[in-house]
Amino acid sequence: MEEQDMTRLPNEVVEIYRQPPPGEVVEQYSRPLPGVPRREAQSAVPSKQARRKHSKKGLWIFLGCAALAAVLAAAAVFWDWSVPRHNRIDPFDFDFDYRDSGEDRGSQEIAIPAWPAGQGCSLPVVQEHGPSLTAQEVYRQVNPAVAVVLADLGDGSASVGTGVIFSQDGYLITNYHVVEGGQECTVALDSGRSYEAKYVAGDADSDLAVLKVEGQDLPAAVFGDSDLLTVGDKVYAIGNPLGVELRGTLTDGIVSAIDRDVEVEDRTMTLLQTNAALNSGNSGGPLINEYGQVVGINTIKMTSRYSNIEGLGFAIPSAYMERIVNDLLTFGSLQPEPVLGITVLQMAEQVEPDVWGIEVQSVTENSPAGKAGVQEGDYVLSAGGRDINSSRDLLRVRRQHHLGDELPMTLWRDGEIIEITLSLTEPAA
Repeated sequence: MEEQDMTRLPNEVVEIYRQPPPGEVVEQYSRPLPGVPRREAQSAVPSKQARRKHSKKGLWIFLGCAALAAVLAAAAVFWDWSVPRHNRIDPFDFDFDYRDSGEDRGSQEIAIPAWPAGQGCSLPVVQEHGPSLTAQEVYRQVNPAVAVVLADLGDGSASVGTGVIFSQDGYLITNYHVVEGGQECTVALDSGRSYEAKYVAGDADSDLAVLKVEGQDLPAAVFGDSDLLTVGDKVYAIGNPLGVELRGTLTDGIVSAIDRDVEVEDRTMTLLQTNAALNSGNSGGPLINEYGQVVGINTIKMTSRYSNIEGLGFAIPSAYMERIVNDLLTFGSLQPEPVLGITVLQMAEQVEPDVWGIEVQSVTENSPAGKAGVQEGDYVLSAGGRDINSSRDLLRVRRQHHLGDELPMTLWRDGEIIEITLSLTEPAA
């Protein structure tokens, strides 16, 4: 009997703690329906005292109200599935119809007034950091640089997301899908100040866009190196979940996975995974490490029509983002990455006392590495003046170079140190 009870126990637990269907949750916590006065919903159910005094009459009132509640519930479910989820704003309070900036509107041109690229600004990503901060300290340090990004789509509706200022003269990063199709753009800070934003450049595949507001001495976030993260590290997110009403919301969690390949609209993005709560409206907002440095830009959350999904959010890593944003700032578009022409082991090995390098597994014929004389079995000690302790280090160096650049490389071969230079003339596939 005990074994039979144990086999039934998991089903019983799941049944008891199963989350209600999405429609019921939305009905319970939804904002007032369009056209329904707020106080009507508040007075829909008679009080217990009234039911005691007029039990029979109260029963009919209760049944009538129950029928009305059922009609309103059906309307709420219909409204829930017919109105885009992202940034669903109370229609009584705002002039715009806020749309889901992540919904599939098809590829649309960005007509936001332009700001020229090539003005000398760059996104610095630092490896140094100070001591660990409390959640309160992280919020005080980063939140002033977090902005509401509102893109007017030109048809009476708008897309709203989050952005991060990274320079005191007003450059900020957000997701491309937040401003896609935008005609005008407004950026609002926690201080209460708002600015007209200009569009610098963006890249749809990497889902990044750079905006510029005209200001001086603006609060700017520090960007840290996502390559230094490990699974289990503490992280925070700040953004505007479900729209401007909840702007400046702080959530926390950990790094759940690193270099997670996620399929997003027929393209693969390599992202950081976190269980910090992300919702529609967090798009373009910062993922922050325990030192108060931005290590990622939040971009998507796993969702399902058929079950509740929690704790599956994803961010674009700062190490990957650094090259893209700097290309956008400098050239106004993403430049092709060069190819090296070698495959290497993931981690470095010790080849001599105090000498570490990653082993070359293969060399592509007539590639920059092949032409420079790299051989299978060589160990890469450094590239571009940076020590190479992992394949990620080498990838980071490659991302910092462009076609036509010269890349110095130090190799170890059979006890000998060799200096070579790769001419990066071929684009990566």
